[in-house]
This record gives sequence, structure tokens and C-alpha cells, in this order.
Amino acid sequence: MDVGPRGRARDRQSPPTTAFCGLLLALAVVFVTLGSWQVQRLFWKIDLIARVEARIHAKPVAVPSKTEWSGLSAEKDEYRRVTATGEFMHNHQVLVQAVTELGPGFWVITPMFLPDRTIVMINRGFVPGDRRAAVAHIAHDRIPVANVTGLLRMPEPGGAFLRDNDPAAGRWYSRDVAAIADDQGLHNVAPYFVDADATPNWGGLPIGGLTVVSFRNSHLAYAATWYLLAIMCGGGIYVVCRQRPV
Repeated sequence: MDVGPRGRARDRQSPPTTAFCGLLLALAVVFVTLGSWQVQRLFWKIDLIARVEARIHAKPVAVPSKTEWSGLSAEKDEYRRVTATGEFMHNHQVLVQAVTELGPGFWVITPMFLPDRTIVMINRGFVPGDRRAAVAHIAHDRIPVANVTGLLRMPEPGGAFLRDNDPAAGRWYSRDVAAIADDQGLHNVAPYFVDADATPNWGGLPIGGLTVVSFRNSHLAYAATWYLLAIMCGGGIYVVCRQRPV
């Protein structure tokens, strides 16, 4: 039986049209899945921010001891408010390049020798670039034992600003605790460092309390984008199905 030109046109168009609709449907499923994943990430990030805020404003506790080092993680320990008492090892001090709200300069990283004979790196604060020479002679010669309160931070291995640390040349671009300890010949060093708070140092330098606690939270925008793409795919399926010959 001859179904006529219209029927033959419909038969010729059906397979590619069906395949196209199937592709749109598959994409819609993928986009919905990605949107749902971003919603999960959104709630995770909100919870993380709340937990970090609680740590920052909590009463300070002693820095983690050696028995606790293996259990430390960024998710549950970073930005914990801690305190340390010990002797600064100024002959092992290094300067790490930094850009802060005060402009370019350096973080002053000084190892602290604790009573339990372990060492923790202390980021004592910021020094402007034109004062880097002076900071080596400020304050530390007069204070045999120091008390530091600040935020526990996880190390920054490798480098920063697209540049690798160059210990041989004394150029540091990230606060890589392990690399600094190795370069300075230090052992029994904690796998974290402490950002000192804004308690004034003798002589006014370095300047502490400049830690920026910021979390990028774009998950809601990403979720909305994925869901919008899914809706567009659904709209495409609707339009194609309406235009198919009958």
C-alpha cells in the first residue's frame, strides 16, 4: 500500500528526530544530576563556613601535639584558634613573598621550639618589602620565651603565583612547612603553621592578624545554570515533538 508523499516524509524524518530527542533527554538527565550535585555542595559549603566561623571565635587551645599530627586535616582543623609558648629560633627565620591589604611584602615565618622538643612554624605577620632588612633585628633578641595566639593553618606545598619555591636562592612564594624545615635542617616539625593574631610585636613589626578567611561559594549559581540547561533541553524536546509531521 502506498502511504503517499506525506507518509514517506514522516518515515524519513522520524529516525533522526527520535535520535535528537533522545540526545536532548540524555543531556537533560546529565544537567539535572550536575545541578543536584551542586546543591549538595552548596549545603556542604554552608556547613563548612559555619564550622570555620565557630573555630575562629572559639577560646584558643594548645597547638596540636605530636600524637595528634597524623589525625589533622584541613576540613576539621584549619582556622582552629590555638596558642603556643616557646622559644623563637630566629636564626632559622625565612621570608615568604606576600600580597596583603597593606600592599606587597613578606610573611615572617619563624620556627618556635616548644617545651616538648617539637617545632612549630609561626607566621609572625607581615613586613613591607622596604622593611625586610630591618625585621631581622626587631624584637626577637629581647624575648627569650614568647606566647603566640593565632589560627592553625595547613601548609602550602610547592609554590604560588605560578612560581616554585627556590630555597637555594632564599626565595619563598608559599608557606611550605616541610620544604622550609628541610632547607633549615629542622626536625620534629609540626605539619602545620600558625598565623599569629594582631597582638602588637615589639617595634611594630611584623604585623599580625592579617589572615583572610574567605570561601568561594558559587554553588547556587552553578546549580541554577545546570537546571536552566535541563529546562532548555526539555523545551527543545517539546518543540521538536510538536513540529513532527502527523
